[in-house]
Amino acid sequence: MTIEDTGIGMTKDELINNLGTIAKSGTKAFMEAVSAGGDMSMIGQFGVGFYSAYLVADKVTVVSKSNDDEQYIWESAAGGSFSVTKDTALAHGEIKRGTLSDFSFNTIRRVV
Repeated sequence: MTIEDTGIGMTKDELINNLGTIAKSGTKAFMEAVSAGGDMSMIGQFGVGFYSAYLVADKVTVVSKSNDDEQYIWESAAGGSFSVTKDTALAHGEIKRGTLSDFSFNTIRRVV
């Protein structure tokens, strides 16, 4: 499954800081906001859902291009590590600006 947007994209540093660190996933900030009386409908503002992809995906690939950087590929199989490489071959096509996320779903086939 592939999800693509034409938003602002992420630089290499933003991929590392926003996707590579679970603490940056927003879960803690979301729970703190809810504890302080925030509304559950705020969940989309904290990036909590990104890591739920690993419930069914064996591997997550994120290709992103920001106007402030070149196109990069972030990949992880949820084993506690990830890689970020410059997308010199444009294996997923050239992104003008935005983010493309690709999820490998071998797990969901086993579950269903």
